[in-house]
Amino acid sequence: MLKGILSDLGSVLVAYSGGTDSTLLLKVAHDELGEKAVAATAVSASMPAEEAEEAARLARGIGAEHLLLESEELDNPDFRANPPDRCYYCKYLCFQKLQELARERGLQHVVDGANLGDLGDHRPGMRASRELGVRSPLMEASLDKADIRELSRRLGLSTWDKPAEACLASRIPYGTPITRDKLQQIEDAERFLHSLGVSQVRVRVHGGVARIEVAPENLPLILEHRSAIARELHRLGFSYVTADLEGYRTGSMNEVLGPDSHG
Repeated sequence: MLKGILSDLGSVLVAYSGGTDSTLLLKVAHDELGEKAVAATAVSASMPAEEAEEAARLARGIGAEHLLLESEELDNPDFRANPPDRCYYCKYLCFQKLQELARERGLQHVVDGANLGDLGDHRPGMRASRELGVRSPLMEASLDKADIRELSRRLGLSTWDKPAEACLASRIPYGTPITRDKLQQIEDAERFLHSLGVSQVRVRVHGGVARIEVAPENLPLILEHRSAIARELHRLGFSYVTADLEGYRTGSMNEVLGPDSHG
């Protein structure tokens, strides 16, 4: 079904992050459409540099043309103010730029990696995609995350079990202004934790407090290196360093929002 949807689209610009979802989308689009499937990654202070580099490497492995563009969301005061619908402002700007790029390249559609599972969470960015007519072929093919991982595994994609990533701004509580320096502080802290062997981590920032989320099985590793972690995060400017006993969970910053904000 996914192949048929992409084939019918004719030509696409894939909003490409290098994650599990968009990598499968790019792979199938490239297989079906060849050079009429182009990847584009929006880079900014909200995206770790390593993720942009990884996206470029993966696109090369697939054989697809890969473009980079600056998303510049920090220039938008609505985004910097960090309201609960922060992602709407970011995605709207990003998709507008992608549509301009698609027109320049003669590509008919902008497509993203949203899937069926995204319907059950707080995803204001999906409103932007609907308003701008961005297509979500994985969702249209009724694929959820488990389906996408299994298809990726069958296709030999290294991203089939890649941990979920999210924009660095998602580590900052709603209502706390987003700054370039704060995003860099988070990126540096998470890079250090990755260097210790933690595959998936979030450093949530609450004023001067760093709240570290890792999978429960990684908590012993955090405790083993607690002195080094505290020392490094203090050096980066955090006054206090804590580990969340509930462990990593997607969208923990949304827990302060009411149930009406989901879906």
